[in-house]
This record gives sequence, C-alpha cells and structure tokens, in this order.
Amino acid sequence: MKILITGVNGLLGHELAQLMCSDKGNHVYGLSRSEQKVNADNYTHIPCDLNAEDFVTRLPGQVDAVVHLAQSEKFRDFPAASIDVFNVNTLSTLRLLDYARKANSKTFVYASSGGVYGNKDIGFTEDSPILGTGDLGFYLSSKLCSEIIADNYTSFFNVVQLRFFFVFGPRQNKSMLIPRLISSVQNKNEITLSGQEGITINPIYVSDAAMAVKKALALDHSDKINIAGTSNLSLRRIGEIIAAKLGTDPVFRHDTNEPKNLIGDIQKMKKLLFVPEVSFEQGIDNMIKSLKAKSE
Repeated sequence: MKILITGVNGLLGHELAQLMCSDKGNHVYGLSRSEQKVNADNYTHIPCDLNAEDFVTRLPGQVDAVVHLAQSEKFRDFPAASIDVFNVNTLSTLRLLDYARKANSKTFVYASSGGVYGNKDIGFTEDSPILGTGDLGFYLSSKLCSEIIADNYTSFFNVVQLRFFFVFGPRQNKSMLIPRLISSVQNKNEITLSGQEGITINPIYVSDAAMAVKKALALDHSDKINIAGTSNLSLRRIGEIIAAKLGTDPVFRHDTNEPKNLIGDIQKMKKLLFVPEVSFEQGIDNMIKSLKAKSE
C-alpha cells in the first residue's frame, strides 16, 4: 500500500508511520512542517503546512489510503487562532478528501475526537447523540464539521472516522492531560478533582491506538468507531497510579463541581478493529521510563 499520513510529527502519527513502515510492502508518505525521522527505507517525508492553500500540489499522484491525523497546535487559543484551527482541522480535511478522490484512494481515515459527544456518566456508543454545536466549543466544532464533510465522500471510497479518547504515551506534548498529571505528581502540585474522584475517562496507549488505525485501513466499508482503552479510570485513580510508579504521594484538592465524565464504549472497536493490549499502568510505566532516560 501507498499510505499518506498527516501529522506525522505527532504522538500517534509517528507511531503509525513506524508501524506501517514495518511492512516492507508499504510505502509511507509523512506530512509535517518539520521533518520527522522515521528509520525506514520505505518512508518519504513531505514538508507541508496544512494552512497553505496549495499544499496538495506537494502530494504524490496516487495513494491507496489517506490517514488524516493532523490538528492545529493552537486548538486552545480561541478566538485569536480560530483561522489556523479551522484551516488545519477542517479546510485541510476537505482538500485532502478531494485529493484522495483524484488520487484513486480506497480508504480515508479521519481522526476525530470523542469530545463531540459531550459528557455524561455512562459510556458513549457511536450511535449516541452528538452534543449541540453551540455547546461544543470551537475546536470540537471544527472536528465535527470535518466529520460531516467526510460523510459526503463515502460514495468515492471508504471513510472511517475514528473518535479518539485520550491517547497517551512517550513523546507526548507536555501540555496534554497525562503528561501534565505526571508533572504535577512529580512536583507535588495539586491536582484538582471535581467531587471526590474527578472526571472518569478510558485512555488508550499510543501503540494500541496506532494498531487500531492500521486495522481501520483494512475495513471494507465506511464507519464511525470509538478508539479508547479498556479501563475506566477516575482522575484520582490516575493520580494514584502515577504516584505509585514514582514512589511518592499525589496531592489532591476538591471543588464542588460535578465531574464531567468522557468514556468511550469500545465494543465496536473490539469487534471490527482491535482489542487494546497495553494496560494503563504499563503505559504510565513506559512514559516515566522514557522521561527518566531523557533526563540522564
């Protein structure tokens, strides 16, 4: 297969590129603004800014699949960076869908977010109602817009929309949830919990998330699938697991807010794609070992 992956500098993009390159029958084209080192002869880096109107002119004439993982790094900066967020998260999706059609692609995988469901106590299935767009916020609205746009291309190729729930692993940006919690525990900073336990989530380790994407490339139909881990963990429990790995005690404070849980039901993922193999505890252990290795 010839596979085009956007966001190859990101946590999941880099993991996926390495995984797909491990099959020597594949050729992977990785898109990012700065070069990502993937140690494989069957990998080609394409320097590319998804903000640019003409970025598709840099892409190969034919690919079998497009995996669109890139998202704006400025997703928290609304409204100052709203144009960047829209261009990278939504407009680039349309341009890549049109490119995939012209490049005779068979599959288009789009990385959406479990956040489009909103929050509630029980796990969201793929048939759960989507949160009203006025309540989503700009970032999640841009992801949902891309989902709606991608739905229109299912007559041209398989469109598989993966709704990710808290992917984590080594190399992850320190501003993301799990790295922030590791830093807070290390530095004895308070972790704020809503209620006694805080939000409950089911994070997925990056290698499991990458394997789910690989399996999605083999589907013979369009679909929407949640991608999440097997364990539902409260923020308190996550803090305790991290602290145990670090040999310290977490520091919690409580507020009076109700926890806004975000749990993805993964029955469809297990049936169609892959059953996650890496426990949360093992994933945290891997992250802490990686951080220690970098500091030595």
